Order: sequence, then structure tokens, then C-alpha cells
Amino acid sequence: MSNILVVEDDADIRDLVVFQLGQDGHQVCAVADGPAALDAVQQRCPDLIVLDWMLPRLSGLQVCRLVRAMPSAEKVKILMLTVRVTDTDVVESLAAGVDEFMAKPFDLHDLRVRIRTLLAGADGGC
Repeated sequence: MSNILVVEDDADIRDLVVFQLGQDGHQVCAVADGPAALDAVQQRCPDLIVLDWMLPRLSGLQVCRLVRAMPSAEKVKILMLTVRVTDTDVVESLAAGVDEFMAKPFDLHDLRVRIRTLLAGADGGC
């Protein structure tokens, strides 16, 4: 299956998403902050990143912009999973390069469907 990076500072949410995606057959790596996310992208070259906006040290939006600036990571799909849900937040995320935007709290089945859809249209990771 696919290689997925989960970037989430809330351990309960992170563990739930990692467990479910692992059950779905994906290889999953999880980190809790922005710099660790950038390191993981460079080391693991994921097919998809599930990215929280509100992270320690670097925001998810900053991480997204930095990933999009990496020539080797241009094909990585990014799903922003966040409590920030104003119209401005959505527009700002999409402008930064997010492929899909999803609000917390979230339905796990909906998340899985969106991930499947993104991966179906993906050319692979880095």
C-alpha cells in the first residue's frame, strides 16, 4: 500500500489515525512537530501527509510551504486536518499547496475515503 506520514501533536488523535491507516494496510510514520515532519519527508518520501495546522515549533501551514518548495517532494499529497476552519483558513491552506482540507472533529470513515481518493490520483511520493 502507500507510505503515509501523520503529523499531529495530539497523541490520541495521532494514535487513532496511525492505527486505522495501519489497519488499512498502509505503512505509517507519525511525528508530533513541524521540524520532525520535514525530517520525515526527506528521509521517508511519503506518498501522502496528514498534517495538523496547529503544531509546535513550525505550523502545519509552514510545513506545507516548505514541503512544496522541495523539488523531490512535489508529488506528495497533503491533507490538512485541523480545527482552523474559517473561509480564510481554507483559502490560505489551499494557496500554500494543500490538496485536501478537513475539519476537526472528523469522521474516521470520511478521512479514510479522502485519503483513498487522494492516493488514487497520486503519482507516488518523492
